[in-house]
Amino acid sequence: MRVTLAEDSTLLREGLVRLLVDEGHEVLAAVGDAEQLLAAVERERPDVVVADVRMPPTHSDEGLRAAMEIRERWPGVGVLVLSQYVEKRYATELLTGETEGVGYLLKDRVVQVDEFLDALERVHQGRAAFDPEVVAQLLGRTRHADLLERLTERERAVLAQMAQGHTNAVIAGRLHISQSGVEKHINAIFDKLELSGTPGVSRRVLAVLRYLGE
Repeated sequence: MRVTLAEDSTLLREGLVRLLVDEGHEVLAAVGDAEQLLAAVERERPDVVVADVRMPPTHSDEGLRAAMEIRERWPGVGVLVLSQYVEKRYATELLTGETEGVGYLLKDRVVQVDEFLDALERVHQGRAAFDPEVVAQLLGRTRHADLLERLTERERAVLAQMAQGHTNAVIAGRLHISQSGVEKHINAIFDKLELSGTPGVSRRVLAVLRYLGE
């Protein structure tokens, strides 16, 4: 795939470039701030952008803001955001839009090469890829805890896998249940979270966003 990187740490940026090139991907640009990132995306139109949340000049949320602008201006470009630790407000902001081709990964996960590459591939395929720790913390902060308490332990496990962006087939394999069993659990989740079927609205997305975000 064609990738653009934005990371202000030279060491990590160069490490990611080498990793991606070794895996056969094309790195179109590797930049150190959000302004350069937006310019690179406009110029090159990559398949996927990998961007740090915090970048110069203020090291607050420049990378996240750039990622959200990229999603708005170039919706066909996948975005995988990296963060040093779980920043719930930023994760929630990213989750409140369309989640196709979006990911949020902790930097510690990058050293687990297979997990990083898997997340990158999922984003490239137009799927979601959210770090399990991010999902766990968002699950713990919901304002709709009364609804979530209706879920069984197995339904919560399925919901957590859904929030990470996994398909029903992958969830079945990870939880060692049949795919039809996954589908039954998901339908039960929709019912218990009171998510009615509205044309043009994905209940799957609502299940992991409306009740897990701010």
